[in-house]
Amino acid sequence: MNQNRGTAELIIDGELTAVEPAGSRRIDGTPALVLLASLIVSLLAASAAPTPLYALYEQSWHFSPTTTTIVFGVYALAVLASLLTFGRLSDYTGRRPVLLAALAVQVASLLIFASADGVAELLAARVVQGIATGAAIGAIGAAMLDIDRDRGALANALSPGLGTGSGALLSALFVQFLPAPTHLIYLALIGVIGAQAAGVALLRETVTPTPVTPAAFVPEVRLPRSARGPVLAAAPVLFAVWALAGLYAALGPALVGALTGSASIVLGGGSLSLLTATAVTSVYLFRNTPARTVMLAGVVALVAGVAITMIALGTGSAPLFFVGTAVSGIGFGSGFQGGIRTVVPQAAPDERAGVLSLLFVISYLGMGVPAVAAGFGATHGLGLLGSARDYGAALIVLAALSLAGLHRTRRALR
Repeated sequence: MNQNRGTAELIIDGELTAVEPAGSRRIDGTPALVLLASLIVSLLAASAAPTPLYALYEQSWHFSPTTTTIVFGVYALAVLASLLTFGRLSDYTGRRPVLLAALAVQVASLLIFASADGVAELLAARVVQGIATGAAIGAIGAAMLDIDRDRGALANALSPGLGTGSGALLSALFVQFLPAPTHLIYLALIGVIGAQAAGVALLRETVTPTPVTPAAFVPEVRLPRSARGPVLAAAPVLFAVWALAGLYAALGPALVGALTGSASIVLGGGSLSLLTATAVTSVYLFRNTPARTVMLAGVVALVAGVAITMIALGTGSAPLFFVGTAVSGIGFGSGFQGGIRTVVPQAAPDERAGVLSLLFVISYLGMGVPAVAAGFGATHGLGLLGSARDYGAALIVLAALSLAGLHRTRRALR
């Protein structure tokens, strides 16, 4: 018994775990799992909230699609840097302190968004938001697995898509139908996160705090020999599906506007919401399907969906664009889930955190870097639709490389 902290240490499934006394009135079990999943939803909703607003920012501050994608890209890189730097911190300090600090930083980013009057503030808000999100996601994911490994893993897979899709849609509705379009959605999110922070303060701590050493901030990225083949197979599709998500998050509303001629914010934000809705659905439906089968289905759906979308961009068909988006969403959800499940089991238990970090590096680089390239191409010669078509062709090539990798490693993955 740790008398100073009021916690007990028990061996659970072979691991030393901090357990707070029952009389401490802490949130535990299913309510805690729901609260933690809702944190991912709200954090990713906040990250998607600016998407429907980019057109308004462009009109007010007169910047190009290149600037839009840079604003988006710095967020992805900030998430990656934060995840790698602070991802293990909660193993030392406990989950609650990291989550409370991350939520406070997230509120600060939303205040910057709400008061922004230029590109510099927008960039600053995205960097601060990325730092908060990256730090929180690592702690939330670990906390959910602490509570229930099976349900926690499923919640980890479902929550990001729910957050991204709902954030884009709610932001679009706020902008379309409520006053102060560049302020109100951020203030509403601050209220939600404030209420969640009160719940986090009551969560049962699942980690016995230990002194923080410099090792806590050293990124743990590993590629063990047993996982090399699967990583080579999965890396192209992980990069491709997150590059697809990055394109929709940065330029989706602009593409919809170009195809439909409509200035509707809801219609523009609907492309990202549709992509994530079908992604979440595929994750849930394929949760018990063999990993290699899921990844193959994801690659096929990605190729088919992007091909349909490219035809839609070439013919100017908005309905076909949304069909392609829905099919691409299946590829996004299945490709990401299949990639993770294909690789992680090939690593030893003490290597999995490092392997996951490597996969997140691949995913977030895919989310940020190609989107900036697409924005540059849209501004310098290719135009918005031409840049998106070339982007789609590159995604199909990456998916084909993944199929070749899966064929080479099929024996190891059986």
